[in-house]
Amino acid sequence: MRITLRKFARQIMSKLPLNYIRNGSILVIGLLIYGIIGSRIIMGLDFFNSLYYSIITMATVGYGDIVPKTFIQKIFSMTLALGGVGIITYMFSIILENFSKRMSEYSKGAKMYKKIKKMRDYYILCGYGRVGKVVFEELKQRNQNVIIIEKDIQATQDIDPDDSTVIINRDATEDSLLSQIIFDKCRSIIVTTGSDVTNLFIVLTIRELQPNAWVVSRCSKTENIKRLYKAGANKIVSPEIIGGADLYFEAAKPHLIRITLRHNVEDITREMKMIIDHKCTLENIDYHFPGIRAPLTRKIGVLTLEEIEEFEEKLKNNPQKRSSLKNLYDSVHEIHSHWISGSDKANIDRLIKEIEKKDKIIGIDLTNEEIAEITSKYIHHDD
Repeated sequence: MRITLRKFARQIMSKLPLNYIRNGSILVIGLLIYGIIGSRIIMGLDFFNSLYYSIITMATVGYGDIVPKTFIQKIFSMTLALGGVGIITYMFSIILENFSKRMSEYSKGAKMYKKIKKMRDYYILCGYGRVGKVVFEELKQRNQNVIIIEKDIQATQDIDPDDSTVIINRDATEDSLLSQIIFDKCRSIIVTTGSDVTNLFIVLTIRELQPNAWVVSRCSKTENIKRLYKAGANKIVSPEIIGGADLYFEAAKPHLIRITLRHNVEDITREMKMIIDHKCTLENIDYHFPGIRAPLTRKIGVLTLEEIEEFEEKLKNNPQKRSSLKNLYDSVHEIHSHWISGSDKANIDRLIKEIEKKDKIIGIDLTNEEIAEITSKYIHHDD
């Protein structure tokens, strides 16, 4: 970000579009040839003086040492001077336009990086294609901060940038770009481009810049899964097997907790409302049958308060549904686990303290084996 004005100006000049430079050079050379030939034929000058007269006329200097006298000489000199003025104007307009464009990009980039620094926690999404869009929707539903890196400007035109969304239309394989946005506040990096080779390169770059970053990558071909793991990806996801919601779920794992607890059917909606109040999301519920390692998992995902109240109303008005749910809770002796993600760790910690006041927490982040051992004491009871 720290760059001298001289260096910045040099970069601007070096990045002028090649077609403009080529066209300008052709015009200058063409007009110079016209001037030399015309000066020799019309002005009657030798080659050196023809070159000299052409240059000073094109540059509109006109020292007056060579003066056109006849009508045709004056016409020739005017066309040469007008041509020179036109070319100079053209070249300056191109330089100024490019300078203005680069200055605008520089200003926009400075504001963007300032916005990123103000973010508390954020996800980086590399690639905004078919899969990337689904992942972005999952992140936004959970009120997460997201930085999208997508070099195709057209692909991101439908996104409305706000305080929680930053769009960077550059190539995610650029070392300089990733080094400017991967900080400790970056929660996870999700790589979703359609090319396994590009994903591999991005993962390698990220791992070099930030060894401790949590990286989830898309993989289209199964034979490339091992390569991506070796490159440093923490988790590989195939869109053909699981979708964008699972990509988010895997990316959130460093900030995802599994709370194993006991409460009855009457407390279900209270618990759900409590989770929403703390800006967290109940991703899944695992029901643990006595002595069985693999739980029965029910996917929940993003719920609104209205949906919870609607569910609560259905339980009240539908005795059969309530009875079925109660039978499930009785079968697992009310022992189940909540997979909960939060907007940040502080919200999750506050939620845990609140749950401890209302329910009995058996453990946090217990394995299925540990839970099966705890529930095994109910096997004889069920018999």
